[in-house]
Amino acid sequence: MPTIADKRRAFRKLHEAGCFVIPNPWDIGSARYLQRLGFKALATTSAGFAFSRGLPDGGVPRDMMLAHIREIVEATELPVNADFEAGYARDPAGVAESVRLGVETGVTGLSIEDATGEREQPLYSLDTAVERMRAARTAIDKAGGDVMLVGRCECFLVGRPDIAETVARLKAYSGAGADCLYAPGIRTREEVAAVVEAAAPKPVNVIRSSAAGLTVDELAALGVRRISVGSAFARAAWGAFMKVAQEILADGRFDALAGAAPHAELNSMFRSR
Repeated sequence: MPTIADKRRAFRKLHEAGCFVIPNPWDIGSARYLQRLGFKALATTSAGFAFSRGLPDGGVPRDMMLAHIREIVEATELPVNADFEAGYARDPAGVAESVRLGVETGVTGLSIEDATGEREQPLYSLDTAVERMRAARTAIDKAGGDVMLVGRCECFLVGRPDIAETVARLKAYSGAGADCLYAPGIRTREEVAAVVEAAAPKPVNVIRSSAAGLTVDELAALGVRRISVGSAFARAAWGAFMKVAQEILADGRFDALAGAAPHAELNSMFRSR
């Protein structure tokens, strides 16, 4: 079993060249299956976990999320990046404390986003967002500095799809100590290329959470280092579950169960871990 230090070194090395997919499990079983398939690293999904607890995205309190992150870390031999939302605090000191606790779970990376969760002012001002990012960087450095800090710009997710603002914010987060840059919501070749160019030489994460869009090879050709799927795997599972349940209730039929994973296969997989 690799140590936390081993995982952190391996995770940083993954970002040095090439492109890799970092899928997002939402529980222990899905994490172990993704490891078994051969992925090189995993990332938690705040939304996927929230849905599993009957909560909306953003509705999981910090202590519950920390416990979830720790169980994913301990369930797999792979490096784990934490979807750490906005740091579970508004002020920089609070972000620093949350990040300190996050590092203690054994993660190899964690992200801090600039969304406020407020409709009237959906993003922190740039100055405040930079202070929060710098506080996260300082907290990581005090803990040893080997956890990767991912700076997230949420412009495209909060109704401000401005690539110029996105690029400016990502550059500022890079300057504040982010090791990897991420702008969820960008989709076109032009948007991805602009973010990759602005972040260089630091790596960029791009999310692919729907069927339409650029492929792994196309994103790699644009210089993207890693690709995540966010809550997409969890939502795909929910989609299958909802289809079966609705079919049974509405039509009295069980046809949709034909796509279920065989009991014996799941039993064997988890028994042989």
